[in-house]
Amino acid sequence: MDGDPADASISQASKKPNSLRWVTTTTPIKHLSMPPPQLPPPISRHVAVIGAGAAGLVSARELRREGHDVVVFERDSQVGGTWMYNPQVEPDPLSLDPNRRIIHSSLYSSLRTNLPREVMGFKDYPFIAKNDKKRDQRRFPGHREVVLYLQDFAGEFRIEEMVRFDTEVVHVGPVEDNIGKWIVRSKRKISDDDREVSCGFDVDEEIYDAVVICNGHYTEPRIASIPGISSWPGKQMHSHNYRTPEGFQDQVAILIGSSASSDDISREIARVAKEVHVTSRSVVDETYREQPGYDNMWLHSMIESVHDDGSVVFRNGRVVVADIILHCTGYKYHFPFLDTNAIVTVDENRVGPLYKQVFPPVLAPWLSFVGLPWKVVPFPLFELQTKWIAGVLSGHIALPSPEEMMEDVKAFYETLEASNIPKHYTHNLGGCQFEYDNWLASQCGCPGIEEWRRQMYDAASKSRRLRPEIYRDEWDDDDLVLEAYRDFTKYTWKS
Repeated sequence: MDGDPADASISQASKKPNSLRWVTTTTPIKHLSMPPPQLPPPISRHVAVIGAGAAGLVSARELRREGHDVVVFERDSQVGGTWMYNPQVEPDPLSLDPNRRIIHSSLYSSLRTNLPREVMGFKDYPFIAKNDKKRDQRRFPGHREVVLYLQDFAGEFRIEEMVRFDTEVVHVGPVEDNIGKWIVRSKRKISDDDREVSCGFDVDEEIYDAVVICNGHYTEPRIASIPGISSWPGKQMHSHNYRTPEGFQDQVAILIGSSASSDDISREIARVAKEVHVTSRSVVDETYREQPGYDNMWLHSMIESVHDDGSVVFRNGRVVVADIILHCTGYKYHFPFLDTNAIVTVDENRVGPLYKQVFPPVLAPWLSFVGLPWKVVPFPLFELQTKWIAGVLSGHIALPSPEEMMEDVKAFYETLEASNIPKHYTHNLGGCQFEYDNWLASQCGCPGIEEWRRQMYDAASKSRRLRPEIYRDEWDDDDLVLEAYRDFTKYTWKS
């Protein structure tokens, strides 16, 4: 499933043309003996951060480091965001009912990272194994270890003192006739301290100078559009609501999608299911092959149609009568609280217009987005995006004019169109993620992505493709691991 938590780290580099344009300019220094120019004193802004997952936590840290006054809104009772596991699932297995009780976690019980911890961590707070038997010391740890790492990060930098827990943002919008001011309306759960149950909500409305949106994009599922699907008699669900394989015992299952979560889930349910058929748009129409290591799992081309007798017809001509279809088809960007008078829209899963994936030109720098790109190493990218945002808000980093930013956005979109890249791939950085990271670093005046991190990412990506069953537990990049740990000695942490 493109763009799900299991996919949030590693993936094969996009086969589509490099679609991004990162233009940098340099001015030669002619008088090396001259003292460097003095930066103006930073301007402190009152900033709201929406979400206390990885993106929200590092946003809060970078904003406060730059001297801003920060409030983080988090609807859960602890930090962690999408990495918080919840065994409960939504009552609507496809998550289509707008009135459903929403479960914000999309993690399955067995999920492990598909990036090694050395690559995954923030640049200046390494994700090293703790000397604690209660912690997951594997190089590709489970989801709980990622949450504990984020909690360690929050504790190390005293971020929780900025967070309002159990507080959901219900409206963000510009103050009328006051450019650069934003209304943030939120509701906070009120609990009975004796019974520890919710007794209602306390609603607040406040004014902020700027809003940084870090609410993630793994809650609103996308469903495959297939002829006949509405009358198909079998069970359907989205991987958002998958936790464990028991419900697939002796079933004939079809999984739509071929990304990291689909790879994991298909192998897990193949241990209990009668048959598993994986369908992918990335293979040619004639594709039909048994998956290595399994006698009950096959890879197909996409589904042609489904029928009311339970049959599923693939483009390769095969017909399977199935019990269940599992949609591993990714998620929609969703900002139900945001009202910009249609300045920022979500069109075919493109959030835009955004300058360099972050700033809406007309509303910059007062509104920004962190963490929209996918097919990336997420945590270092979040870190660099938020350094940029913090510096722009303080006045230490200059943005182009709104007109120049909009021209850049238009040129970017034209590049995508000329390369036949669809709108819903706008935020897929694919093979150019490190170029993007290094562009951000150049704006901030800080080091870019380490070469060992880039090489380790490539090595892990190759290993995952070649050895999907064992890549998390067997590897051959120990030289890069040693280089990473030499680099980590620049930082201090609690072990």
